[in-house]
Amino acid sequence: MSAPDLNLLATLDVLLAEGSVARAARRLRLSPSAMSRALARLRETTGDPLLVRAGRGLVPTTRAIELRGRVSQLVQEAEAVLRPADTLDLSRLVRTFTLRTSEGFAENFGPDLIARLAGEAPGVRLRFVTKSDRESTPLRDGSADLETGVVGQVMGPEVRTQALFEDRVVGVVRAGHPLSQGEMTPARYAAGRHILVSRQGLDRGPIDEALEPLGLTREIATIVSGFSTAVVLARRSDLIATVPERHTESLRAGLCSFSLPIPVAAFTVSLLWHPRLDADPAHRWLRGCVREICRRP
Repeated sequence: MSAPDLNLLATLDVLLAEGSVARAARRLRLSPSAMSRALARLRETTGDPLLVRAGRGLVPTTRAIELRGRVSQLVQEAEAVLRPADTLDLSRLVRTFTLRTSEGFAENFGPDLIARLAGEAPGVRLRFVTKSDRESTPLRDGSADLETGVVGQVMGPEVRTQALFEDRVVGVVRAGHPLSQGEMTPARYAAGRHILVSRQGLDRGPIDEALEPLGLTREIATIVSGFSTAVVLARRSDLIATVPERHTESLRAGLCSFSLPIPVAAFTVSLLWHPRLDADPAHRWLRGCVREICRRP
């Protein structure tokens, strides 16, 4: 059995709405003979006369009356599917977005982002999940809608990216710490006891590599998996934390922060998403909100 011509649905919708071949022809910009042929095809396809003669006009059959509402709804839904999704009523949007971010992002940027969304789209909820690796699998399988981080080689080639801001690492110590006063030198910095942040639990990082050409090493007193933990430990001890400046801006309130006395490259934090969500108007709106919040000075 051959598949029915779905283009006939739009013709049937107009015919049943107008109840006239001539009026339906004018509405669809067809000749009366072309519309008559379309009605003949519809009768053959449905096995029903659909419109029958009554005096000088046509009246719908019982089957046509039964189909009228269903066909109209089907055509409207089909048109909605094929229409560009460029309209978005934020006041009626109900959706949960999952953001996969490095630790510190939610604490630092989350409050402003949540407030922005609450004002524009109160039905939208954010789910923050900690980013434990740089794999793009969560974006591919849909378990994450957006991700932030430094673009790496393990990122899937199809993933879309957009730069958010440039960041750098800074040193952090408690108020009154010896390093909070005086000139900061590589030797003074290296002489302290340090907190190393490593998601993989490594005992060495870029800071150690930068100290090595200077003939310096530092003592790693403890290793933690996240920036916020490092800041908390520095706040309540004499340990030195080295953390991203923008990611921990709000977390470092009341602490002494200083530029590192050694050359460590800055890095760009980007927004990442899967191309299947590129044209989604709600997702596009959320991306814009994240960009604006992150780019505020």
